Amino acid sequence: MAIALGSLALAPASNAVAAEAGNSVIEQGKEIAFNRKKGNCLACHQIEGGSLPGNIGPPLVAMKARFPDKAKLRAQIWDATRNNPNSIMPPFGRHKILSEDEIDKIVEFIYTL
Repeated sequence: MAIALGSLALAPASNAVAAEAGNSVIEQGKEIAFNRKKGNCLACHQIEGGSLPGNIGPPLVAMKARFPDKAKLRAQIWDATRNNPNSIMPPFGRHKILSEDEIDKIVEFIYTL
C-alpha cells in the first residue's frame, strides 16, 4: 500500500512534465513570437491571433508561398540586413537577441501562417 501511495505522490510532477512536453514546437514558437520581451514580432507585424499588431513590417500571411525554402525564412529572421541592408528588422540571431533554438521555434510557427 505504501508503494502505491508513493506513486500517487509523484503523479502531479509527471503530469506537469507531460504538459510541458505537450507544448509543440509550433506553440512554443508562437509564445516566443508574441512575447513582448522576446521575439516581439507583433511590434511590427500583423499576425493572426495576435493583439495590438504593428504595421511597420509586412503582415505575416502566406509564409510558405513567400518563403518556399524554410532556410531563407530562418535567414531573414536571423539577419534581415543580409538581404536588405536598409531593413529596420532587428538581426535577432546576429545580435543574439534570440537563441538559435528560439529562432528555430519561431520559424516553425511562422511557417504555419
